[in-house]
Amino acid sequence: MNVSFGRLAEQLKTNQIWGSPDLPISDVCFDSREAVPGSLFVALPGGYTDGHAFLADARARGAVAALVERVTDACYSFDAFAQVPDTRASLPLVAATFFQRPANSLGMIGITGTDGKTTTSYLVDALLRHAGLRAGVIGTVSVRIGDDVVEHDMRQTTPESLEIQRLLARMRHHQVDWAVLEATSHGLALHRLDETPFDIGVVTNITHEHLEFHKTIEAYRRAKAMLLEKVDQSRGRSFPNGVVLNRDDEGARSIAHYAGAAPVVWFSTRDMAAGIRAETIDYRNDGTRFRLVTPDGASEAHLRLIGPFNVENALAAAGVGYWLRMSPDQIAAGLESLAGIPGRLLRVDEGQPFTVIVDYAHTPDSLEKTLSLVKSLSTGRLCAVFGSAGERDPTKRPLQGAVSAKLADFSIFTSEDPRFENPETIIRDIARGAEAAGAVEGRDYRCIEDRRAAIAAAIEWARAGDAVVLAGKGHEHCIFYGAERIPWNEAEEAAKALRMHGFTASMPT
Repeated sequence: MNVSFGRLAEQLKTNQIWGSPDLPISDVCFDSREAVPGSLFVALPGGYTDGHAFLADARARGAVAALVERVTDACYSFDAFAQVPDTRASLPLVAATFFQRPANSLGMIGITGTDGKTTTSYLVDALLRHAGLRAGVIGTVSVRIGDDVVEHDMRQTTPESLEIQRLLARMRHHQVDWAVLEATSHGLALHRLDETPFDIGVVTNITHEHLEFHKTIEAYRRAKAMLLEKVDQSRGRSFPNGVVLNRDDEGARSIAHYAGAAPVVWFSTRDMAAGIRAETIDYRNDGTRFRLVTPDGASEAHLRLIGPFNVENALAAAGVGYWLRMSPDQIAAGLESLAGIPGRLLRVDEGQPFTVIVDYAHTPDSLEKTLSLVKSLSTGRLCAVFGSAGERDPTKRPLQGAVSAKLADFSIFTSEDPRFENPETIIRDIARGAEAAGAVEGRDYRCIEDRRAAIAAAIEWARAGDAVVLAGKGHEHCIFYGAERIPWNEAEEAAKALRMHGFTASMPT
């Protein structure tokens, strides 16, 4: 694929263009290591590095053109370059133009929320597939294009706009009917989803997260609301259009007006006036049964996922099915077809007489939901092992500690992804919240920075009938210390710790 440099630059707000507009561009990149002969290199400013420092490297690898915010001597080594006020804001337009706007050929579903995005995206994917539609998913755990699945550890639930457009182009090539994207507040605020229309938008909830970036809960909610505006702006497309909102969540209710003229369907487990709701819910250890009610009728749903929060996620997915004109029976069957979610309430079994569960819960709200659920299903004591991410919202740390102090019989505070923060400082922030809630170090909690040692200590603490919840890492495959990615698999680490204590049964497949 070749697109002229002039065509890519013509719609941008450029301060300066140098070189021939007819220069053919064969690829676009923002990582100089991915530059190939004929490519356009986009210099993005970043938190740790600045793409402008890698202009010479991109040129040496074959890039022929550059998009920059600052003109330096290195720019004149390229055959052409353009200067723009904001390369990150310009990248989506360049990417969409280069890949010939693939979203125009796809139905687009966006799912946002503090918690539940991944589970809801898996449930929506199950609905689509069960209905015989070809689906694609871009999310936290994996990217799926048709039947091809790529697990990843990008740590960006919503990738950069260039990668999104590249993946959507692959979906178009594989004749995908509907693309399902997890739309984070960062992704919406940092232009990653610019030039990406959405036909159906879902808000699971909006609680406490990412205030290190958004600063206020109002700004966080406003970023989420951009998804609803996109749905409103997409009403002229040839796909079903609508918004799905959680009636039980104050954050979701607060942004409903941003949907504009787009139709809205509400879901609830409590409000009988909601269009999508669950009635006569029966929570079991092996799943959940409820009566699914939609504006088109009702059906008995047998969900293989457990817990009240997964009923909410199922209702959110059911809202998507409603806008796609699926019958209640079709929706219920599609929901039941999903067996599980990677890294969510994953049971690790090595024959031990107590329960060990790995879960991704990493916000105060999701931690409370997970601990409450496991506590309700356990006959013994509960131990929680978790940390909090470095260089992320520090105000949530004491809230996490308070949640664990309230619900767990014993807590072990450890590292999650400290990045360039002092891990001991993060752990003490969590501990202060626990102490404010009445916990006493030694009696109610311990601080063990090394996560492997923390897991081992929890296994040693547990007795028959108890439950141990390892929260925060879930499906992730590494821990960040500084810029170093240390390989990590929480379930495997738990299994190793159990075997070290003499348990020998094989992990479930």
